[in-house]
Amino acid sequence: MNHTAALVSLATSVPPHQFHQNQILAAARSVMADRYPEFETLSSLFANTGIRHRYGVMPIEWYLQRRSWPERTQAFLEGAERLFVNVARKALASADLSAGDIDTVVTICSTGIATPTLEARVSGLMGFRSDVSRVPLFGLGCAGGVSGLSVASRLAQSRPGTNVLLVALELCTLAVRHDELTKANVVAASLFGDGAAAVVLRAGDGGMTRIEAYGEKLWPDTLGIMGWSVDPEGFGVIFQRTIPDFVQQKMGPAVAEIVEKMQFSLADIDRFICHPGGAKVVAALERALSLEQGALDHEREVIADYGNMSAPTVLFVLERALAHGLPPRSLLTALGPGFTASCLAIAHAA
Repeated sequence: MNHTAALVSLATSVPPHQFHQNQILAAARSVMADRYPEFETLSSLFANTGIRHRYGVMPIEWYLQRRSWPERTQAFLEGAERLFVNVARKALASADLSAGDIDTVVTICSTGIATPTLEARVSGLMGFRSDVSRVPLFGLGCAGGVSGLSVASRLAQSRPGTNVLLVALELCTLAVRHDELTKANVVAASLFGDGAAAVVLRAGDGGMTRIEAYGEKLWPDTLGIMGWSVDPEGFGVIFQRTIPDFVQQKMGPAVAEIVEKMQFSLADIDRFICHPGGAKVVAALERALSLEQGALDHEREVIADYGNMSAPTVLFVLERALAHGLPPRSLLTALGPGFTASCLAIAHAA
């Protein structure tokens, strides 16, 4: 019997408010331009992201007012609970399971603070059993989709036959700041959207798509590349625009090192499925991984339709890749705070 974890189902969901990129640019201009002379120079970022539209948990008018930390937290709790229930129910229905069939819930989220955590807050509404194991993970950022899938697969593998539900959910738009007149804040406003993905995994009984191996690399002295600062108004983005350059220089050797530890070679990887941080990052990934320009097509489609949703984004890409048919072996990759590269190999049977 094969005790590696298999994907039983994968579902994605976004909140109800769709924003076109020009609409967000106009909103950002109305909030920042009068107080930040550099805004107009930076406004070209909005056209260069490759994003057509994205989704937010609140109506766009909500973001035009300066919001306190309690207001952001309330919006996060209400919006995240609704989105969690929606995407989890979709994944369960696709797997032909009920919430009572779930033995372990892994929740990935870095864009809001909830204690009790989200899976506990929605437990009664979902119908989780009272003995369900809860594994909430905070702080993984954009790497959370790959790292979370790894954690969930190892939990499934440790107890063959049990059902593990992974929910990766981020409400990035709630971090929009009126007080931070910085390049990093403009970059964040040009890129980030809200969304969620859910995966059901089980080990021990077949499955066409299986988790083969996982690896990670943490670069030293890179804490300032990406993350949150925390102050009385809430989270503030730490975001260096050198990320595409870093990716182009460092990602290729890092992936080769990780794959070697998986006991594969890069020649064994038939497809890369990458977290698309933005158009420049996607192009940098193609160069770093020696791919043809345009090879990361699903990545570009997801960033165009949804923006960068942090952790769940790579699972949106995986959903599209599955729909188009996976080759025998794919490698999921994502970069996140740390600064960290996370990789996960999946095998797909024809």
